Amino acid sequence: MWNEPSKERLDKVPRLNETQEISLKEKMIHLHFFLGDCDWFVSEFDGQDKFFGFVCLNGDLEMAEWGYFGFADLKSIRIGQGFEVDCEIERFWKVRSAKEIDLICKARGWHQELLKNECE
Repeated sequence: MWNEPSKERLDKVPRLNETQEISLKEKMIHLHFFLGDCDWFVSEFDGQDKFFGFVCLNGDLEMAEWGYFGFADLKSIRIGQGFEVDCEIERFWKVRSAKEIDLICKARGWHQELLKNECE
């Protein structure tokens, strides 16, 4: 894995179910992993291997969803020679709510909701 997040960075991510009362739109996204047209956005972590967040594989917005995925699984993904999952470094990744991330909004149809509300 390129730019594997440090223990200190992982420790800043809320633990699993800690943000359960927060709506999906308002959940803070602490980490962004990516490889090609695949994206994993992290909002919670169990402190060992399991993340909860939003996943979009192969750019398929219709099948993108919230769910659980493993850190070890992400670290083991290799495509061909030299392509591995990358984690966006802190200098470039700003922790923000899910509703502020364009890909999540598109996949969930949140942009359409905002446009509809503005027209009413």
